[in-house]
Amino acid sequence: MDHRLVSNLEKALGWDGPAALGTEVARGHIDDQDLLTRLLTPNHLLELVMRRHLANPQLRMYQDGAVLHPAAFLTNFVSRRHQASRRADMAAVGRILNEGGTLILDTINQFDPTLEVACRALGWWTGELVSVNAYLAVGDTAGFSTHWDDHDVLVVQVAGQKSWEVRPASRPVPMYRDAEQNLEAPEELLWSGTMNTGDVMHIPRGFWHAATRVGSGEGISLHLTFGITRRTGVTWVQHLADAARDVELFRTDLENPAGADAKLLTTKLLDLAVDVNPQRYLQQMREATPAARHIPHVPAFGPLGGAVTVTEYAPTIIAREANLEVRAAGKKLTLSPRAEGWARTLLSGNPIRFDDTTDPGAIALAERFIQEGLCAPLTDVSSSGYTGLVPTETF
Repeated sequence: MDHRLVSNLEKALGWDGPAALGTEVARGHIDDQDLLTRLLTPNHLLELVMRRHLANPQLRMYQDGAVLHPAAFLTNFVSRRHQASRRADMAAVGRILNEGGTLILDTINQFDPTLEVACRALGWWTGELVSVNAYLAVGDTAGFSTHWDDHDVLVVQVAGQKSWEVRPASRPVPMYRDAEQNLEAPEELLWSGTMNTGDVMHIPRGFWHAATRVGSGEGISLHLTFGITRRTGVTWVQHLADAARDVELFRTDLENPAGADAKLLTTKLLDLAVDVNPQRYLQQMREATPAARHIPHVPAFGPLGGAVTVTEYAPTIIAREANLEVRAAGKKLTLSPRAEGWARTLLSGNPIRFDDTTDPGAIALAERFIQEGLCAPLTDVSSSGYTGLVPTETF
């Protein structure tokens, strides 16, 4: 998938691919103002908040450096049919922001096609699942206190300014569930400064950081944090434990007269670790991950006008003399080798449109991919997340 956010991030950070992810703090600047406004604006964020049923902690607000009780900005809405739901009290949200406050919406990619596609593009680029949170601060207001995240972060300042401090990790590559707590930030300061519109920063997992508008006076800040949760040796070991359930020896009681032999267990575990080595685990995990949620194809709505890949990772395509194998979203498809060109185009991640000149065989293959959950119909709403950001092709 060829996405402008990925190419701009690589250029801004001086990266050639994602290999530097998680290694050290990196900063840069995106000059493409149109990209920033396409990603998100303050008003568009408030529109999303207003038009969704939301609950805490997905929607949170801060003021004077403290988290506000959900009752301060959420209300219970009861329809005329007495169906109750939780949603934002937009008048209260406005008062808090105008008095100096911060609004945070987690996993905003669930609500917006542009950010959904941006996260998918970053997922294909990094080989990991990606989500994004939005942070809107108005006036002279504090943000989070100094903290660390258990995932790598890419920060994009899409509007306004915010001051940051970044410190090194006090425990190498800490985890959310870890062998020991990680509570104290080091005194060493790696970087302190202001991020302005277009600035980007990569903060590796475990690096301490804080962002604030205290002392900034009037004005706003809107930034996006793309969270990239990477697989570790621990997740591989957990996968081995699940794979071991397939072997009778590992299911046998340890303390039993006819129990599992310790030496044989050790040998079998080593065999399993060699068979399902880390690289194979990563490939299997990516190929088995279900596709992102997407609308179904309903032929009664009319002819298929286009298609787009909705797998969380780039599909694996293996061309052989006798056949073409496609592995993605937990599916393994075997196709004719003559379909390779169409398959690679349809599974490129770029939106594909059909017209009167499109080969019926290509449309039939798209329908197969849609049926198997690798692709989804391209609609006006879904295509809006790609327009101007990802090349659109016509078969």
